[in-house]
Amino acid sequence: MAKKTDEEKTEDEIAERTAPPGDVVYQAIYDEGEHELTRSTGALALSGLAAGLSMGFSFVSEALLHLHLPEARWTPLVTKLGYSVGFLIVILGRQQLFTKNTLTVILPLLKKRGRALLANVARLWLAVLLANLFGALLFAWLLANTPLFDDETRQVFSDVASSAVGAGFGTLLLRATLAGWLIALMVWLLPFAEAARIWVIVILAYLVGLAHLPHVVAGNIETFYLVATGKLSLAQCLGGYLIPTLIGNTIGGVALVAVGAHAEFKAAAQ
Repeated sequence: MAKKTDEEKTEDEIAERTAPPGDVVYQAIYDEGEHELTRSTGALALSGLAAGLSMGFSFVSEALLHLHLPEARWTPLVTKLGYSVGFLIVILGRQQLFTKNTLTVILPLLKKRGRALLANVARLWLAVLLANLFGALLFAWLLANTPLFDDETRQVFSDVASSAVGAGFGTLLLRATLAGWLIALMVWLLPFAEAARIWVIVILAYLVGLAHLPHVVAGNIETFYLVATGKLSLAQCLGGYLIPTLIGNTIGGVALVAVGAHAEFKAAAQ
């Protein structure tokens, strides 16, 4: 094999240090979306169940940090770091999360369209969402009804969970739209983040938690915990949190990120 010239080595180094163009990122996420759409419903559901359970560690990590820190104005700046733990597990573990798929599988749909593809996207969304929520419900039930943690820790769980409820439908929907936007942007940034992948996840998930932006899986672990402990009715959980959060997260991911990215880079990706 011929040795590279100094000029070729310089060009290689420049390529390594240059951020990939947007159309390359688009194509990478597009290809991932197409792959996800080929997976069976059973495989999607199992991965979605794992993601719903894993997201419970955001709730637990935040509550444990809260338990061991004093009450102060700066406390949330530290405790909300725990909110990113579940996202780290799910995304680095390549588990299926509903808000992640508001970007990846929408790109193929926007490019190819067609009823069959729309039905396939709906199949994936439904399987992943229901599995995510079932995993979240199961995790919350285990926290509330088993001796995994002592009474003092459970009280902190209740305190943390109570902060998730109380806002009106419209406010939750707007905040959830921002959350969906940030999570979809996280997915957009990850393919070529390389060594910075962990920081991309931590920083954006931390911002979602610190700003109290509702997430349809992470946030519903908190509301499901309140339901499991009898402090919130199921109707309040569904109508007062889950539905507006689901709508907002979907709008944020699809309209503000997937559609924008598609409009900008579809021609280059064809």
